[in-house]
Amino acid sequence: MVYINSTLKFILNLAKMQTIVNRRFDAQLSSYGLGFNDFVILYYLSQAPHEKLRRIDLADKLGFTASGITRMLAPMEKTGLVSRESNERDARVSYVVLAPGGKRLLNESIKTAEYAALDIFPKSKTKKIEKLSEIFDETGLFL
Repeated sequence: MVYINSTLKFILNLAKMQTIVNRRFDAQLSSYGLGFNDFVILYYLSQAPHEKLRRIDLADKLGFTASGITRMLAPMEKTGLVSRESNERDARVSYVVLAPGGKRLLNESIKTAEYAALDIFPKSKTKKIEKLSEIFDETGLFL
């Protein structure tokens, strides 16, 4: 048996947790035609000034490459959840904008997402979750 330190064990568990989160949220949000990543994109856009972000900034927030975010956004653009906006000053820069349909769907699905989160981490664990969030905040890698 190989023994690992607690930090590595935590990271391995975090990777497994990400898989569990994606699977459960995908199942819960599918009734809205959303996957977990779609929901996260809509959420980040809703929090951004003027409900828009540069594509590269959105990719960074999600931990994706620029090409990866472009592939994810294509179907969302086709279904009217997000739209594309060019930068008048720099043709190389484009923005992703939360479309009215995306805003409506986010608002409709938010309660379902909150219930899915509580299914994974019950309300009784709120204090521990807040502590863990503080640790994530200190790394500078997360929300």
